[in-house]
Amino acid sequence: MVQLTEVEDDHFKEQALKSSLENDDDFTDTDSEISSDSEYDPRSESLIDRLSALKDIIPPTARSYVASKLSTTHSAVASVLSFSGKTLWVLTSSALLFAVPFALATAEDQQIGAMEQEAKMREMGGDLMMGGGEGGQGQGGGKDGMTAAQVSAALGGQDGKAAL
Repeated sequence: MVQLTEVEDDHFKEQALKSSLENDDDFTDTDSEISSDSEYDPRSESLIDRLSALKDIIPPTARSYVASKLSTTHSAVASVLSFSGKTLWVLTSSALLFAVPFALATAEDQQIGAMEQEAKMREMGGDLMMGGGEGGQGQGGGKDGMTAAQVSAALGGQDGKAAL
C-alpha cells in the first residue's frame, strides 16, 4: 500500500512569513484625513446625488439604451395624452352644441303643453261656471258628478291623486 506524505518546501515557508509582514505595510492608520467618516453625512445626500454617482457603474451602451427607451415612452405618453385631450374637447363641444338646443326645445314643448292644458282648464272652468254643462241645468243643477267627469276629461283622463 502506498502512503502519501506532504513535504513542505522551506522556500514557501519563508515566502509566507515575508508576505504577512509586507501586507502590514500596505495598511495605514485610520485616523488620517482622507478616511475620516466624521465629515460624511449620508442624510445630506439627495436621491439625485446618489443616482448621479451610479452613472459610472452603468456602461454607456446600457445608459443610451435606457435613455432611448425612456424617450420613446415619454413621447408615446405625451401623444396619447394630447390625442385624448383633443378628443375630449371635440366630444364636449359637440355635446354642448347638440344638447343645449335640444334641452331648450324640450323645455319649450313642455311649456307649450302646459299652456294648452291650462287653456283647456280655463275653458272647462268657464263652461262650468256659466252652466253650460251637458244637462243645460244652469247654475246649481243636480249633476255634480258630471262636473268631476268634465274636469277629468279636460286633464286627459288622468286620475287625481290626493296630496298632503
